[in-house]
Formats: sequence, structure tokens, C-alpha cells
Amino acid sequence: MSMFEDKEKKMPFDNVKPTYAFVAGLVGGVLILCTIGFFVLLVVMFKGNVSPGALKNRAAGDRVATAPTPAPAPTAPAPQAAGQVPPVTSSDHVRGSANAAITLVEYSDYECPFCKSFHPTMQRLMTEYNGKVKWVYRHFPLSFHQNAEKEAEAAECVAELAGNDAFWKFTDKIFEQTTSNGTGFALTSLPALAEEVGAPQKKFEDCLNSGKYTTYVQDQMAGGSAAGVDGTPGTIVLNDQGQTRLVAGAVPYEQLKAAVDALQ
Repeated sequence: MSMFEDKEKKMPFDNVKPTYAFVAGLVGGVLILCTIGFFVLLVVMFKGNVSPGALKNRAAGDRVATAPTPAPAPTAPAPQAAGQVPPVTSSDHVRGSANAAITLVEYSDYECPFCKSFHPTMQRLMTEYNGKVKWVYRHFPLSFHQNAEKEAEAAECVAELAGNDAFWKFTDKIFEQTTSNGTGFALTSLPALAEEVGAPQKKFEDCLNSGKYTTYVQDQMAGGSAAGVDGTPGTIVLNDQGQTRLVAGAVPYEQLKAAVDALQ
């Protein structure tokens, strides 16, 4: 036996099949890579002070955001006093007790969608503060609401022909029926509505066509502007000591209530 023959007999993998050798090599390579990856991961964690959970989230696509800084709590705006409010006279339309200590003067537009949504809020206030407040309705028809000014004049004609209660019935029904935004209630339907609340239709039509209340409505708008109203609805809350609060817009009931309570 030659020296080469003895050496071949001593080789350890001579009897291992090639398939087994390939699998063993593959497994060994995977183990080596895992070991290297483990140590790299440790280095990153200790160097960057990153938790394993954070690394997992980053690998998933940075879907975990850092907690936002809490925003400061909103502060309620300071109550705003109204400007010079035209005094309530016998020509005004008043709902509620004439002797109430709190008066709400609402400047409104029959074709304003916000006025439509605010009207039930005012009605609720009158119910819950029965005898403690009175509601004065004044006109503030905006120029881009095509039918609003004529509807305001129509309301004054109804008041002339059928009285204060008819005025309020007319106002309630307009807000119930209009779809707002300028032409929500047809002008051709005004005579029938006037008659429904107690104003004779022919006399109503004569009054409305005469334009006799055009200047009156415009004067009410000017008075509202002087008091600080620049949109509708604009409601001025005032007490018998002359203190005022200007409530702008169709505010929620609780906000309107707070303005009233502040002046009691």
C-alpha cells in the first residue's frame, strides 16, 4: 500500500454524500449570517439607544409616529359689547314680556340659511326663559339674498294690516318654508302667506307694491351696522342697566344662554 492510499483513507468527508455536504454547508452559512446580524443589531441598539420594538416598527415602514405635542386648550373669546343700539320703540316687533329685564335684539335676514337654523334656538330661549327675556326682531336683509329685502317689507305690511302677532306668525312660517340662499321663498307666494296669517290679500299687495317700508327696512340695517352687526344673524343682548353683549352668528343654544346669564 502506497503513502497516497493511506492518506486518502484518513480524509474525514470521503464517505459523505454530495447532497448532504451541500445542505450542511448551506445551514452553516445561514448560521454564520445570523450570528453576524445579531452582533450588528446589538451595535446599532447600543449606539443609537433604540429599542427592539422601535426597530420593528421602522422596518414595517415608519408607521409609528412620535406623539404630537398637545395643543393648548382654546380660550373662550372675551364678551364683546355692542355699539350704540337703537332704542326699542312702539314700532318694533316684540315677543315675550314687555317688562323682562333682558332684551335680545336680533338683526336677521329671511333668506339667510344661518338665520333659518338660528330661529329655533331663539324660540327655545323664549320658552325656557319665559317672562325673563323679550325678543325684538329687526331686519338686516343682505344684498346677495335676492328676495330678502322684499320679504322684510312684506313682514311690515303684515304687521300694519294684522298686528304684531301676525308679524311673528309670518316670520315663523317664512323660516319654516324657505330653503334660503336668496330665493328660497318665492315672492309670488307672499300674498297667500299674508292672508294665511290674517292680512287681507288685496290690501297686502297694495302695501307691498307701494314700497312704503323700503326706507324703514334700510334704516333698521343702518342701525344694526352702527351697533356692530356685520352679518346675520346678529343678536344684541342687553339688560336694564345698559350692559350689552353682541352675539354674532348662529351660535349654539348654550352659547346664547351664557350671554343672557352674564347680564342677569
